[in-house]
Amino acid sequence: METILASALMLMRWDVLAALLVGSVGGVIIGAIPGVGPAVAIAILLPATFSMEPLVGLTLLLGIYGSSMYGGALPAILINTPGTAVNALTTYDGHPMTLRGEARRAVSLAYSASFFGGVFAILCLILLSPVLALVAPMFGSREIFLAALLGIVLVILAHRGQVFAAGMLACFGIFLGTIGLEPVKYTRRFTFEQSWLASGVDLIVVVLGLFALSQAFILLTERESAPKPQRFSGSLFGGMKELMRNKRVASVSASFGVLMGMIPGVGEFTAQFLSYSYAQRTSKTPEFFGKGAPEGLIAAEASNNAVPPAAMIPLLALGIPGEALTAMMLSVFYVHNVIPGPQLFQDHMDFVGALYLSLLLLNLLVLAFLIVSGGLLTRIIRIPTRFLGMLILTLSFVGVYSLRNSITDCAMAAGFGVLGVVLKRLGLPVVPIILGMVLGGIMEVKLRSAMARVKTPLDFIDRPIAAILFALILLVIALHVRSLFRARRAERTP
Repeated sequence: METILASALMLMRWDVLAALLVGSVGGVIIGAIPGVGPAVAIAILLPATFSMEPLVGLTLLLGIYGSSMYGGALPAILINTPGTAVNALTTYDGHPMTLRGEARRAVSLAYSASFFGGVFAILCLILLSPVLALVAPMFGSREIFLAALLGIVLVILAHRGQVFAAGMLACFGIFLGTIGLEPVKYTRRFTFEQSWLASGVDLIVVVLGLFALSQAFILLTERESAPKPQRFSGSLFGGMKELMRNKRVASVSASFGVLMGMIPGVGEFTAQFLSYSYAQRTSKTPEFFGKGAPEGLIAAEASNNAVPPAAMIPLLALGIPGEALTAMMLSVFYVHNVIPGPQLFQDHMDFVGALYLSLLLLNLLVLAFLIVSGGLLTRIIRIPTRFLGMLILTLSFVGVYSLRNSITDCAMAAGFGVLGVVLKRLGLPVVPIILGMVLGGIMEVKLRSAMARVKTPLDFIDRPIAAILFALILLVIALHVRSLFRARRAERTP
C-alpha cells in the first residue's frame, strides 16, 4: 500500500500529468494521420525528452506509444487506410461495416475493444509485479546476456520469409553499436582514423533517419493525397454494451496480446493473427469474417492494445526491449542513469508503480478524448501528405541537430533516411537494425562481465535460469529449422 501511495504521489505532479495528457491526445492524433505512426513521433520527440525528468519524459513517450493505436483505427474503419501498421487487420471488418452504413458502430466497437485490451494488460502487469520483483534479482550478467541473445533470435525468426535478411540487418545494427570507443577499455574501434567516428553512431541519429526521415522522403516523393472519410455521428457508448456480449473473444484476444507482448520480437501482428484466427474458429458465423464481423474487429483491436503494457515487462525487469519503440524508451532510461533490470524493482518500485498507473490513466484520458472529438479526428485525416512530409523532415533535422549541435549527425541521419527508404521499397524490415544496436551493446557489456567468472563453456549455463534461457534459444532455433524442413518437404510432395 505504501508503494502505491508513493507511486500515486509521483504521478500527481503537474508536469507528469501534463506530459501524459499531451502524449495521450497527441498519440491519438498522430495515429489518426495515415503515414506518420508512433515510431516517427517518438523518434522526433526523443531528443527533447533527454532534458526532462525520467518520469516526465517516459510518460510523454508512453502516452504516444499506448494511444496511437486508438487513433489508427479511425482511418482504417472510415477510409480503409490503417493509421498505424498494426491497424491493418482492423480494415478487414471495420471498413465493410462503414460501407454498410455502420461507421459509428464500428468506431465505437473499436474504441471499446481497445480500452478493454489496454486495461486488461495493465491489470496483468500490476499482478505480475510481485513475481517480477522476486525473479529479477536472480538475473546476473550471464542471464541478461542470454535473455538479450534470445531476444535477437526471436526478432530475427519473427520475420518469416525474411529470416536471412533480418539476421543480416540485426548484425549490421550490432556492428553500428561497436563503432567508436568500446565500453570497457575505451579503445577506438572501426573509426579508420576518422575523428568524427570517435564518438560512435548515436542510436537517436539512426532512429530518426530510419523511421522519421525515411517516411518524410516517401511522403514527399509520392503523389499528393488528402483522403475524404465518410462522416459518422451519434454516441460512442454503444460499443461497450456490444463488447460485453462478446466478452469471451475480447478476453482471449487481450490474453494473446499480453502473452505476445511479453516475448521480445513478437508483438502486435502475431497477437492479432492468433486472436483473429481464434475468433473466426469459434464464431457461429465465420463466413462473415472479412465482411464486417464485429468479433473480428474486437479481436484485432483488443489484442493490439494489450501489447504495449505487456512489452514493458521485459523492458523493466531485464532491460530487454522487444521492438523499436521500447528500444527508444530504453535510451531515456540510460540518459538519466535509471537502469532497467533487477535493481529497478528493488530500489525504485515506486517509480515502476508510477509508470503502471500512468498507463492506466492514459487509457481513461484517451477514451474521454475520443468520446468528445470524433468530428475533429475525421478532419485531421484529410491533412495533405506532402505537407506532413515537409513537417516531419523539418522536425527531424531540428531534433538531430539539437543532440550535439552537429552537422555531421544531420548528414548521417540523412544517409540512414535514404537507407530506410531503400529497405521499405524492397520490403525489408527496419526494426532489426535498431534492436541490434540496443541489444548488441547490452550483450557485449554483460558477456565481458560474465567471462571474469567463467572458466569453461559449461560454467556459463550452470545456473537454473541461464540453463533455461539457453534451452529456450536451442528450442526456438530447432523449431524454426523443423518448420523449414516441413515446408521444403511439402514443396517436393506432388
